[in-house]
Amino acid sequence: MAKIKMKSNRSAAKRFKITANGKVKRNKGGGSHLNIKKNSKRKRSLNEPVFLEGNAARKIKKYVPYA
Repeated sequence: MAKIKMKSNRSAAKRFKITANGKVKRNKGGGSHLNIKKNSKRKRSLNEPVFLEGNAARKIKKYVPYA
């Protein structure tokens, strides 16, 4: 009998990616609207990804087991 696969949390699967080395990558929020009052440096910073560490990364890896 085949082993039952876990379901991924779909909201987490859309927000987080697991890199080839096993790091958890996410994008910063707040960069898609009200951009006129944000300066260029801040908008560039919002465009860069963030890597999660520690317990937060462990929790996301449980949510997205097959990513």
